[in-house]
Amino acid sequence: MKIKDHVISNNIEFKNRLVMPPMATAKADDNGHITKESLNYYEDKTSCKLFSAVIIEHSYVDKRGKAHNNQSSISNDSDIEGMSKLAKVIKNNDALAILQISHAGSAAKKDVIGMSPVSPSCILNPTNKSSDLPIELSISQIEDIKNKFIDSAVRGKLAGFDAVELHSAHGYLLNQFLSPLTNKRKDEYGGDIYARVKLHIDIIKGIREKLGKDYPILLRMGAGDFMEGGLSKEDSVIAAKEFEKAGIDVIDISGGMCFYAIEDTRPGYFDVVSKPIFQAVNIPVILTGGIKKGTDIIDILNKNVCDLVGIGRSVFKDSDWMSRELKDLKI
Repeated sequence: MKIKDHVISNNIEFKNRLVMPPMATAKADDNGHITKESLNYYEDKTSCKLFSAVIIEHSYVDKRGKAHNNQSSISNDSDIEGMSKLAKVIKNNDALAILQISHAGSAAKKDVIGMSPVSPSCILNPTNKSSDLPIELSISQIEDIKNKFIDSAVRGKLAGFDAVELHSAHGYLLNQFLSPLTNKRKDEYGGDIYARVKLHIDIIKGIREKLGKDYPILLRMGAGDFMEGGLSKEDSVIAAKEFEKAGIDVIDISGGMCFYAIEDTRPGYFDVVSKPIFQAVNIPVILTGGIKKGTDIIDILNKNVCDLVGIGRSVFKDSDWMSRELKDLKI
């Protein structure tokens, strides 16, 4: 594999193997609308024109799923105007603009959302010991959340985004359904891995019905909880294959209930869970984490554990990182 190689899946083409992953900035206004500060941030980070795609920070689909203050929203039609400006900034810098949509579930705080958080089961979120005890979702509430994800994806397309990504990692709601640590339901949404991905599949199919077979859908997957009793590698592979069957075009690998912080800090540290998925699916796989220098990208690609590499924290800290490190690689 080479960094400059194109990667193609369904109706989405990556000009190279480099992706800017979603990273929270908390630069939206109190209503979740995109601000000038938001636009300036993405202009600064993408002006190098070296990313094939930029996945923007997670945007909530429902106020009850807001993860933190000043998080961006895609829950209302009033959000489309600002999101359109943001998509344009990214696309003007020669990258695909991808909207990540999210519901925090039990990771939401009562003092942020003004009500009790919700979750598949009445279990404290393992990612935060100070979290509020959530209310277990009813079937009708799950149906409502499904529709909010679908409606938010539609808004993303209207705003000009090239693709949408479902956030099922980092201990947020879809990840809570995926993980046996937080999903103890006895109905059709709980039990084995096929039941625990039912909500994901319903959302994917719903987006497909609204936006057609050619609109690209990605899914960020918490492929490992790295906690006792958490999601197994075997179940992660089954889930990834089910997502592909349902219509997902790209799998974006990250951590689950461990969030993205684990003891292993080497470049591509989630490769232990991305490799079996990479080998099992026929769609591109993104792997992010631990990249500190340009040669780390080459090393990860040479391991054959992913198709695309996400460079996050290094770029977050230093906007010139891409230009400097890729120049040294002479690609």
